[in-house]
Amino acid sequence: MAGENEPKTAYELILERFKKQDREAGVEERTVTEEQKARLAEARKVYEAKLAEREISFNQSRRNAADADALAVIEEEYRRDRERIQYDRDRKLEEIRKEGR
Repeated sequence: MAGENEPKTAYELILERFKKQDREAGVEERTVTEEQKARLAEARKVYEAKLAEREISFNQSRRNAADADALAVIEEEYRRDRERIQYDRDRKLEEIRKEGR
């Protein structure tokens, strides 16, 4: 960051403004422990693997689709599964972050 007599960068000014807005809104600043960081990284890997596994399954099903209607059903199932997995991932990450409070 800029020293006492140096002008601040646009990034530093914006960061200060956001911190001030957070304080005024009552948002608490919290740090994430090293254990939480490791658990967050592991959870991300697990859910990334689940998404990749589902994508592989989707691609296989898509190649075997008999017609356009079957393909539409497969694509809709894939979309729903991805949304569910992403929701589960986000919920798990938030649980891990809240444990430090």
